[in-house]
Amino acid sequence: MVVIFGKKKTKINEVDQQLLSDIKKLKREWETLDRIIEHSVEPSEEGLLDLSVAKAKYFYLLREARKRNLNALS
Repeated sequence: MVVIFGKKKTKINEVDQQLLSDIKKLKREWETLDRIIEHSVEPSEEGLLDLSVAKAKYFYLLREARKRNLNALS
């Protein structure tokens, strides 16, 4: 932790940067799949499964970011 003028500023390491990058990527993937499913007349089972997997991965990584005290939503 680095202290600059009385304020604490934490350095984000490469693993944390990759985690944040993966979270943003999964969010875009989830939103894209969600839009496709919403506009489908009859969504396929595979599409619905892909959507639920993307959503589960996204929320798993969000929990991991919370454990590491990272702000993943910015």
